[in-house]
Amino acid sequence: MRTKDPDVMREKASADVTTADGPVRRGPERRAERIPALTLFAHPRPHRVGERFLMEALADGREVALSRNAPDFTRPGEGFGNPLADPFLSRKPLRFIPGPEGRILLDPGEGSQVIASGEPLQGVRELSAGEVSDGVALELGGRVGLVLHLAEPGGDGALAALEMVGTSLGLQRVRQRIVQVADLGVPVLIRGETGAGKELIARAIHEHSVRRQRPFLSVNLGAIPRELAAAELFGARKGAFTGAVRDQKGVFLAADGGTLFLDEVGEAPPEVQVMLLRVLETGEFFPVGSHGPVKVDVRLLAATDAQLEAQIEEGRFKAPLLHRLAGYVIHVPPLRERREDIGLLFHHFAREELTALGAEHRLLAGDASAEPWLPVGLASKLVRYAWPGNIRQLRNVTRRLVIDNRDQPSLRLDAELERELATPPSSTSGPPSPPPAASAAPGVKRRKASDITEAELVAALRECAWDLNPTADRLGIARASLYDLLQRHPNIRTAGRLSEEEISRCHQECRGDLEAMARRLEVSRKALARRVRELGLGVNER
Repeated sequence: MRTKDPDVMREKASADVTTADGPVRRGPERRAERIPALTLFAHPRPHRVGERFLMEALADGREVALSRNAPDFTRPGEGFGNPLADPFLSRKPLRFIPGPEGRILLDPGEGSQVIASGEPLQGVRELSAGEVSDGVALELGGRVGLVLHLAEPGGDGALAALEMVGTSLGLQRVRQRIVQVADLGVPVLIRGETGAGKELIARAIHEHSVRRQRPFLSVNLGAIPRELAAAELFGARKGAFTGAVRDQKGVFLAADGGTLFLDEVGEAPPEVQVMLLRVLETGEFFPVGSHGPVKVDVRLLAATDAQLEAQIEEGRFKAPLLHRLAGYVIHVPPLRERREDIGLLFHHFAREELTALGAEHRLLAGDASAEPWLPVGLASKLVRYAWPGNIRQLRNVTRRLVIDNRDQPSLRLDAELERELATPPSSTSGPPSPPPAASAAPGVKRRKASDITEAELVAALRECAWDLNPTADRLGIARASLYDLLQRHPNIRTAGRLSEEEISRCHQECRGDLEAMARRLEVSRKALARRVRELGLGVNER
């Protein structure tokens, strides 16, 4: 009898891909089963980090035993593996016992000492489905570190596929989306937190496109003075402004035939937003100070960690530009949602730093009884940390650890870094707590946005008359997370996804009554008002 919760262990995945211009590709619908897995993040033999064991028996309602001699761990995509095989681990197993509703019981028995999420196991401990979904760091015998998480069997691919390190579900889906859209010409909007690797994704799209032999240029709009942004992007004629002593080419023209990546696109000044919209719609732009258009063939990729929908409501970003930029959207998961990748990423960055120091031997297998170069307790701290700066922050921490300990046999934290990585309990399962203004309504428990189903989201929107503030409060999530949820569910109606024809027809039938239009169309009244104004239609507001 199966005891797993199908909503936790199983999810439906569709191969349909939709852009603003319609369907791109359509693959057969499939059902992907998420099952518990163990991935090595620390081992006395560093080359074994990243090896994994899929606990299919646990998903089928049977116990799984883990000891020194069994089961075998394999690198994803490979067929043969080996047990943990550390001589300091006990032959008596740690037992994983399936519980109701996706829970898992950990029974250490009389085997090696086990530390789960930084706390020693004194007896049987029950892990909730949410804890397993977030990833649980396990330390065995003070030597070996494993992440208990959910994974999909099959489809692993190479670890460094598209030059991205990791095998987590979130990263695999990013890879799939890159492959789906790379050879097309549609613009792509890459959304994710700071330091999550958005430029790496943009480069992967370019390298797997038909433009790979042409230029790839990257511009951070947040680093350009606002008064110079238009000239930097679109060029300027001599004398167009003070200091323009000669014609300036601009990056759009420099990227002609290739790909232009605009990072922090939410920082674009209003006049630049207008010019970006024109070049996306017509392929033409006017250099600053010029009276004639310039034709250009550039594929535009953009990235942001900002909530552009909120900026639209505040009048700081133009809705039509977002609609054009988001021809196809790729969401980048934060590092805290892919804990099984942290060990691999740490060793990848450590190898780079050690190579620069001429100390690559630190990562070679040595005496099996020697103290590991990366102590499992330290590795566990890295896995459990919330990483607000994501991969960029992990790389910096790795560099600092390697340099600080370049003459030592193993890595140690100094007091300052120890304080930085001190993880409060609330940070182990999600991002830092939101400010008071974003807190949930009284009596509503804070939740992870990824745990909210599309049906639940639609029901909450209807109950709150499609007003986003009370909807976020009802669901127990921050408003920013609600915007992300709406982006991830393209089937949910929003004002921005309505066609001009549908809005115009509804406007005529409701005689411009905005309240009636919002009820009939089932969208946010505020967002609908903005679309109506953009179309030049009058409204009767109550």
